[in-house]
Amino acid sequence: MDNKYKVTALKWRPKKFEDVVYQSPVTTTLATAIKTGRIAHAYLFTGPRGVGKSTVARIFARAVDCLNPQNGEPCEECENCKLSLEGRGLDIIEIDGASNRGIDDMRSLQESARYTPTHGKYKIYIIDEIHMITREGFNAFLKTLEEPPEHIIFIGATTEPIKVFPTIISRCQRFDFRRIPITEIINRLKYISEKENISIDDESLITIAKKGDGSMRDSQSIFDQVISSCGSEVTIQKLSEVMNLVSTEYYFKVTDLIKEKNSKGGFELIEFLVSQGYDIHEFILGLLDHFRNLLHTVVTGTGITLETSEEYKQKYIAESKFFSESDVLRMMKLLSDLEINYKYFNQPRLRFEMTLMQMIKMDKTVYIDKLLQEIEELKKKVDSGL
Repeated sequence: MDNKYKVTALKWRPKKFEDVVYQSPVTTTLATAIKTGRIAHAYLFTGPRGVGKSTVARIFARAVDCLNPQNGEPCEECENCKLSLEGRGLDIIEIDGASNRGIDDMRSLQESARYTPTHGKYKIYIIDEIHMITREGFNAFLKTLEEPPEHIIFIGATTEPIKVFPTIISRCQRFDFRRIPITEIINRLKYISEKENISIDDESLITIAKKGDGSMRDSQSIFDQVISSCGSEVTIQKLSEVMNLVSTEYYFKVTDLIKEKNSKGGFELIEFLVSQGYDIHEFILGLLDHFRNLLHTVVTGTGITLETSEEYKQKYIAESKFFSESDVLRMMKLLSDLEINYKYFNQPRLRFEMTLMQMIKMDKTVYIDKLLQEIEELKKKVDSGL
């Protein structure tokens, strides 16, 4: 029995199209192509990292060589499927475009493509990071792509399609993979947690999913790191310690300081963050996200679609009563300018202190509008001789 540890991204990698998260436009089309026999000789999968490009390529490769495909899906029971799942299949060749990018590598691929499959109907080449292939390599590859042998399928995967030659793209069926929403990542992590008997609260799942930034693989890697440190019971407190995260409460503390016009409290908060070893740049990014949530709540009057826990949704609704849309936009502009130029500052802490003081001392837009109105009324009185 093999008791070797497998990271979550590998252990729970989808084996069928139906298991792939949030890419149904792609998977449905590919499954239909297999059912109807309308299989092209070249495909290009594009999209952000960790959204399922290589996984779907492997599923598609198994499905086209499956001896008994079920509704366009690989059966996982036939000899070809078992060989592929065990990594012993000779007809599915995976190539790293970053390491095999030159003209000689492409010529070797051309030579290899001449030989017929060992077990299945097709020999499938999956070329990861295909945009890394050199100009000479692409030119050498182009002839094979134009007139491929009947038994060959090429699948290129890339995060940067703009770097792939148009002549290559024009000869491929292109499928664009979407960035995975936080809710879909949360649901998947929750499913994995239940199967692995891991207790994890909703706020921790939200935090991990947000850190993953639309990548299922990145989110699962963070999930692994957290489980390694926290064990089978994960809370937001443990998670914050492991990842050195700033609690959302500190972001609400900033809005409290602004409401109270508490400059002293602003300096004390920054001193505390620095003394605890928090990354100021990360805090600024988190603060921008906090004000984005606040702006959304001010504009819409609801926190339903916010990517946070139910408790904090209610807090944002309460906070929104103290700020106008213009107020939040002005503060976000200050923070955005600070974040953009942060890496160029010699004294980033000083710059953050200055920005926070500006936010705390900033007059409300309502007050400015009222002042301008009073000036206008006074001007009318002067003009009329009163």
